[in-house]
Amino acid sequence: MPLLRTPSPIRTRSRALRGAAQTVLLVGAAAGALLLSACSSTTAGASPSPSGEPVSGGTLTFAISVDSQCIDPQQVGNNDAIAIARQTVASLTTQDAETGEILPWLAEHYEVNADATSFTFTLRDGATYADGAPIDAASVKTNFEAIRALGAKAPLGSSYLADLESIDVVDDSTVTIAFSRPSAQFLQATSTFSLGLLSPATAAVSQADRCLGEYVGSGPFSVESYTPNQGATLVRREGYDWGPSTNDHTGEAYLDAIEYVVVPEAGNRTGSLQSGQIDATTGISATDAVLFEGDGFWSENRANPGVVYNLYANQSTPKLADADVRLAIQKGIDRDEITATLLGPDDKPALSPLASSTPYFSDLSDVLEYDPDAAGELLDDAGWTVGADGIREKDGEKLSFLVTYWQSPKEVLELVQQQLREIGVDLQLKFASIADSQAASADGTYDFVYGNLTRSDPDVLRTVFTADNPTGNTRRTTRTAVDDLLDEQSAITDAAQRQAVVDEAARALVTEGITIPIYELSTTITAASKVRGLTFEASSRLDFYDAWIAE
Repeated sequence: MPLLRTPSPIRTRSRALRGAAQTVLLVGAAAGALLLSACSSTTAGASPSPSGEPVSGGTLTFAISVDSQCIDPQQVGNNDAIAIARQTVASLTTQDAETGEILPWLAEHYEVNADATSFTFTLRDGATYADGAPIDAASVKTNFEAIRALGAKAPLGSSYLADLESIDVVDDSTVTIAFSRPSAQFLQATSTFSLGLLSPATAAVSQADRCLGEYVGSGPFSVESYTPNQGATLVRREGYDWGPSTNDHTGEAYLDAIEYVVVPEAGNRTGSLQSGQIDATTGISATDAVLFEGDGFWSENRANPGVVYNLYANQSTPKLADADVRLAIQKGIDRDEITATLLGPDDKPALSPLASSTPYFSDLSDVLEYDPDAAGELLDDAGWTVGADGIREKDGEKLSFLVTYWQSPKEVLELVQQQLREIGVDLQLKFASIADSQAASADGTYDFVYGNLTRSDPDVLRTVFTADNPTGNTRRTTRTAVDDLLDEQSAITDAAQRQAVVDEAARALVTEGITIPIYELSTTITAASKVRGLTFEASSRLDFYDAWIAE
């Protein structure tokens, strides 16, 4: 079998979302997750150049804004939880943040057959789980089977393993994973935290206990404690010596420990960083970012690849089954106004369903533009006339929709609400807990849900928009031609051929009003100057492995 390691084409562009909670949309039959590769951009108060060699020791205190009550890498979807979970697992492969290339990690070698239905991994010698169990082929099989068994509780991992046909343990260090249909996305999936490896003993632990940190990982840190709504403590794993080639070192982590504290209020996060109660966070608001532009602090921004923040329309409802209504709403949103007035100075409007940092992105701004006049004409032609209160009506029914959301900043949706009222559309906003949002998404009791999905592979479009996604159908409709395109791209290993099909699929999603993109998500680390080496991995997940404290 030929070794396939040709990097996907990547167009990179920095985005700075300061203070918006780094979130994911959870949807589907039982809350399938909709959730991040891009070049980094160092903003004012630049990350300090390391003075001298990294030193071991110390505890880094990091504030997160949301606690989703689970830190199991194979179950989490919320980005704050991922900031904890990612540090505890190693993966079969790693993704280069600059090129998108998939490189060896726990697997020192991999082979992919010509139609991407079979993937063979040869594991490195000597790597172990934190309980001393060997990271061998049998344990890889146990992990992937356990993820399948978790089902909707492991929405990301389950989607990556869709169409899994067999897992063959060839010998102690060789495992072959086969799919019933081509799965070009799977190689990138093996670099993600969702397919990060846990000790085989963890497979017997209950889902609830795993969420509470009762699992044994393969990464540079282990869970010492986790208290929901308060925080978690990770401690350095002694003897770890198999860091990925994409990091600056391969031995043990430098930090003794990482203390994560839950600080829901943005103002409190700002005050805590200023006073030294915390060392770093990704939760500084856009208005407070200027407070950290001087000496003593640094910030670094990285765009999140994947599907941008969207309004996902439930097409099973009569009003949203009409493509002209969906297109009118899409054209009635002024994305430039949103980013210019509410978000950070580097934030950008959506130019496609895919973020511009995603492999295979193409700029679709020629068809994704603010055009309220065209929106009005579409609604006129669809029979929706402006009523006395400015809201359009037809057959005695108002053109009104409910958006269920839990992500910040709510001001984005409030401005969208104002903009759509200008074209006669009434958008009602309903804030809900993560659990309630999941429930609404699962049973289809919504007009629109709101969120994004982070992933550094264009197959994220299929995960989010395909009509027969096993972990969730955001469209709530039957298959159309766009589903064939989404399936087709997932089977192509040739980069140029895949690009053409991804472009066609993305354009169809826009021109048919299936997607209503708003803006690109990005993440900004803001930290005290003593914090060194804290950065992003290719999917814009936080990476504490190279981090150290300079006193």
